[in-house]
Amino acid sequence: MVIPSVVVLEALSAEEVGEVEELVAAAAASDGGHPVSEAALLALRDAASGARHLLLREGGAVAGYAQLPATGGAELLVAPGARRRGAGTALAEALEGAAAASGEPLRVWAHGHGAGAAALARERGYAVVRELQHRVRPLGRSAPLPPVDVPDDVQIRAFEVGRDERAWLDLNARAFADHPEQGRWTAADLAARQAEPWFDPAGLLLAVDAQEGRLLASHWTKHEGGDPAAGAGGGAGEVYVVAVDPGAQGRGLGRAVLLAGLHHLDTRGCRSAELYVEGDNAPALRLYEGLGFALDSSDALYERTAAPADRG
Repeated sequence: MVIPSVVVLEALSAEEVGEVEELVAAAAASDGGHPVSEAALLALRDAASGARHLLLREGGAVAGYAQLPATGGAELLVAPGARRRGAGTALAEALEGAAAASGEPLRVWAHGHGAGAAALARERGYAVVRELQHRVRPLGRSAPLPPVDVPDDVQIRAFEVGRDERAWLDLNARAFADHPEQGRWTAADLAARQAEPWFDPAGLLLAVDAQEGRLLASHWTKHEGGDPAAGAGGGAGEVYVVAVDPGAQGRGLGRAVLLAGLHHLDTRGCRSAELYVEGDNAPALRLYEGLGFALDSSDALYERTAAPADRG
């Protein structure tokens, strides 16, 4: 068997970005779901992200891709037609080599937690260290939402571009101080998402102190299936980020902003709402399950804990 070769690049050309995006689209069509994370997709086009990109080609076409970010878990993806021919092993070996100089343990995401990813992980001595659950709830007349109950001293309003960025980033940092990725967002991270075609400030809802205007909680919704300016609906909306200031917990603000965002998605015509939640976040799971979010699939973060298995 010919062992595929892998090229490691500090940045991708516009043509290479397009090739990887086509690979991601093909994998999504074949497997369903999201083959790589949003952060990885943004890093494709951002030469300043610090990510390293690994390309595997077969017959001139990109048949595999891996990304080693500056922080957070790596990504690995093989084209549906190139699987079970050593491409995944070649990418994993190259990814391990690229990560070796950092001295940090390599962690790799497997989206959808498929059997192929699990088998490759076992062969190379990886174990699951984190689970991210994907949950879905129907919207519309057949699945009515509870009303939004907001404390008298709190108001819910939409995000204002040019005014609320700093306050939102500060809230996000406090709310996710212990989160390995979310709590590290910078102004550049926020600006990159504001530049995306799906961004709609009307769908980023803020709970503020009615007297002081201080930001207490927020729910950023995401809807890629329509034109925010035209109010076009359809498809699934996403509970993108729910953040509550630790000093404001216990007042029901998480449920209030969550429901406010779900009502927003419902009025936009979304047929369902989806979200991602840490598998060990018991309070969040209770809240989401209580509002009808059912488990759809899980992503797994693998870390290498042993030497590769001897396949000889």
